[in-house]
Amino acid sequence: MSDAASFSDADPLAELLSLLDLERIEVNLFRGVSPDDGMKRVFGGQVIAQALVAAYRTVENRVCHSLHAYFIRPGDPNVPILYEVDRARDGKSFTTRRVVAIQHGEQILNLAASFQIPETGFTHQSAMPAVKRPGELKSEDELRQLAKDHIPKEFQKQFARPRPIELKPVDPRQMISPAKTEPKKQMWLRARGPVGDDVALQQCLLAYASDMGILDTATKPHGVNWFTGGVQMASLDHSMWFHEPFNISEWLLYTMDSPSASGARGFNRGEVFTESGKLVASVAQEGLMRPREQKFKN
Repeated sequence: MSDAASFSDADPLAELLSLLDLERIEVNLFRGVSPDDGMKRVFGGQVIAQALVAAYRTVENRVCHSLHAYFIRPGDPNVPILYEVDRARDGKSFTTRRVVAIQHGEQILNLAASFQIPETGFTHQSAMPAVKRPGELKSEDELRQLAKDHIPKEFQKQFARPRPIELKPVDPRQMISPAKTEPKKQMWLRARGPVGDDVALQQCLLAYASDMGILDTATKPHGVNWFTGGVQMASLDHSMWFHEPFNISEWLLYTMDSPSASGARGFNRGEVFTESGKLVASVAQEGLMRPREQKFKN
């Protein structure tokens, strides 16, 4: 059995759902694999989502309201990831879990998650910004088709692979030689098909999607990105708060900004809204954003 899943291009969402169906090895120990997609390291959103799945497998009748993760080492896509769950506390209203993701005998991610019995109480939220609706926008698939001939060969396989989450950028950024712009970003996202109404799975899928493009927000004022070179980038930590139920098979607006970059790090914030304007989740991430010699010029 290969330690990486050899996925076809037919149904990337089904393949992601398979990745999130972790194998239970022991009561608090789970095993996950990564897709064979040409990536040199495991996508951070995958590790967060799988760690949240592992935590959920030890919790009953409670819903995650927050998670906080630290990326410690790059994940190796060619070997399994072990997820060890510490049942830190089971209280009357809240449950706390800590999850350690392990490869090659070393930690690659630590995640803490808190779960709550559903309750009602005071409510308020920030307003969703006025943006173009999904039907008015090109998908990222279409934008990538337009740009594919200008992408360096080393990125071609990863660039062209189908993704389980459909994206529609509100204000698409030039992939090659991007202009310097303000550190704000908005995109619509949804799963590429129905996934059922299980709250835990919905949250795990959104946790996966929440790592897509958020770190890039901090690079916008500096005119660099993954493709231009000139910067070393990696997620350092990732936090998420779930406010309201949602359906990830329907369009969600992910709006992001970066209030600060300093010390070779970029800090980014995000909010996720339903198409009707309900705020369902918030995100924060800091990432390494280290200047380096540019690899190539278009």
